[in-house]
Amino acid sequence: MTVSAPPQAGTATAVPRPPRARVGRATVLFVSLGVALVVASLAAAGSGQLQIPLAQVAGSFFHHFGLDWGPMPTHPRGDATLWSVRFPRVAMAIVVGAALAVAGALMQGIFGNPLAEPSVVGVSSGAAVAAACAIVFSLTFAGDWTLAVCAFVGGLVTTLTVYVLARADGRTEVVTLVLTGIAVNAVAGALLALLMFLGDTQAREQIVFWQLGSLNGSRWQYVGVVAPLAAVGIVISLLCARNLDLLALGERPARHLGVNVERFRVMLIVVVALLTAAAVSFCGIVAFVGLVVPHLIRMVTGPGHRVLLPASMLAGALVLVVADLGARTLVEYADLPIGMLTSLVGGPFFFWLLRRTRRTAGGWA
Repeated sequence: MTVSAPPQAGTATAVPRPPRARVGRATVLFVSLGVALVVASLAAAGSGQLQIPLAQVAGSFFHHFGLDWGPMPTHPRGDATLWSVRFPRVAMAIVVGAALAVAGALMQGIFGNPLAEPSVVGVSSGAAVAAACAIVFSLTFAGDWTLAVCAFVGGLVTTLTVYVLARADGRTEVVTLVLTGIAVNAVAGALLALLMFLGDTQAREQIVFWQLGSLNGSRWQYVGVVAPLAAVGIVISLLCARNLDLLALGERPARHLGVNVERFRVMLIVVVALLTAAAVSFCGIVAFVGLVVPHLIRMVTGPGHRVLLPASMLAGALVLVVADLGARTLVEYADLPIGMLTSLVGGPFFFWLLRRTRRTAGGWA
């Protein structure tokens, strides 16, 4: 009979759950998140100054695809409002929320730290500086798309700059990368303050509003740009779930199991840049979604990325749909910045997570 060695002091012992129980729990989670997302999306599409019942919202959606299921909106402008204003906004919330949550889960997996999020590598700050440049200097080289193009390119260029500065002897150390990201974020903050000083009153208001984030003004053509980019990033992330689990064992074990850690980490950082930059380019900075959502899902599902990534995708979409619903309905005849709402919730959560992480000596427990 083999006697297992007792656990070392200060380490947590993990009790393996039967595979069937894990699959059943994951299935319940996916179904619950999926149903909640559908209900929240219908409620968000029907809420606002023009109230449309859920049955009529669903009926309009099905009729658009040739299915005679449910009643059409009775208000003369109901159907047009849904398809020109409400549905694009809900779709953008789903895509952006999913992209930010998956990006956050990737960052936490790459760094092995629950406090990591996409802004660590300067994607959001780089996008903000580029967007501010477009606003202050009245750039119009891409017409109505100029702001989005500048934000997207700024995020990617900033991420590349962080990697170039963080590389040493052909390798990118995690600590060096994080510290370089902090330094780049500080420089970006100074540049943003300078641009606000140079701009006029209207430019300052635009920059502040963009920094706070908003889904107001979402259109199908914008969704058509963001959705493919987010889909590519999410698919690549799901394909990398196994290697992320191996990386969680440590760099040396991961290398022994066939993972090129340096190349893998660089590739995932590019994916994070793609997801985050695509999300913020049209909606501005939406903070803390990439931090809060993956951590909460991890508390339910455990650290396995094969469940964590798709569950974070659904949960992130759900959180942003609900947050946008609150932004449109909490104050009558006002559209609150969605980034402000997510920061009001995510800020206290971050402090709680910081204290919890310190108590567990940086562990995932």
